[in-house]
Amino acid sequence: MLAGAELPQVQAVRSTDVRAVAEHKAPGKDGSMLQNLGRAPTALTVHGVATDPAALDLVSTLKDRLRTGDPVEWVADITTDTSIEQVLVDDLQVRQLAGRPDRYAYTVTLREYLEPVAPAPVDPLGADILADAAGLTDGLLEGLDLALPFSTGLESFVTPLTELLGRLRQANAASG
Repeated sequence: MLAGAELPQVQAVRSTDVRAVAEHKAPGKDGSMLQNLGRAPTALTVHGVATDPAALDLVSTLKDRLRTGDPVEWVADITTDTSIEQVLVDDLQVRQLAGRPDRYAYTVTLREYLEPVAPAPVDPLGADILADAAGLTDGLLEGLDLALPFSTGLESFVTPLTELLGRLRQANAASG
């Protein structure tokens, strides 16, 4: 049963399981390490023949499932060990067979549907950065009020320091 529709006269069902393994060779060493990267979704290929007046409806249903790309329910006794509950119609091949009206050979490739894992929330700057920044700038405005008296208080040092700088330049030129 695929999406509630019975697949008639199934001739063969083939399942394919693939494990992803990465091999890492250590430089200058014999042998290697294998890293298990999990498995790919199981693929099922179903071959069959539909030979009744509803065969064309089955073909159009399979085509609709292929076009939409939505996961559909899958129930089969032969694949109970694989515990596949939902599949995506990955490929569909249909041939009209001669000799009888409403006779179609079909090959449908199904892929196990695995619910995508929601990505972990990413907060690159940290959740409390705004509060930290606000805490650092709290006393900033009060400190600016002190800047004006400080700068006017420095005016009394400008003339003596300017004279000192002039004398240092003269002494440096005389010694050089």
